Amino acid sequence: MKTINHYLVYASLISLSLSAQGQTTGTPVKTIKKINVMNTDKLTNPIVKKAIDALQAGNHQAWFALFTTDAELFDDGNKMNLKSFFEKALGHERFTSIDKVENNSLDVYGKFHSDQWGDFKTYFRFVINADGKISRLDIGQASY
Repeated sequence: MKTINHYLVYASLISLSLSAQGQTTGTPVKTIKKINVMNTDKLTNPIVKKAIDALQAGNHQAWFALFTTDAELFDDGNKMNLKSFFEKALGHERFTSIDKVENNSLDVYGKFHSDQWGDFKTYFRFVINADGKISRLDIGQASY
């Protein structure tokens, strides 16, 4: 009986030793940030696709590089300052799904999340000039 108990003790110690070898004390655990990855393959216009990808990533530099210096923004028909509006929105607002794309991929409809306003359906309507820059963006709540 003592022999069996010794084997159980040794087996337990070996098991504890092996499981402890994979652990290190004092090593901080890395937190993985959730990235807002969403399939944008429905977007056939390359400028619109780049804009939505930049919006999803909260990438200020990529987003603003796509617009003309005098680009206009209209939010539910109200003229807004594009720069100040998206300085606050980028990184805090994003599509959660793209449900419908129209007008040669210039009009995008989908479910949207805003850290401030919650979840709702929205539209983004892009106007792109001859130089390939966005000169106007209309956004707002959608009912489709």
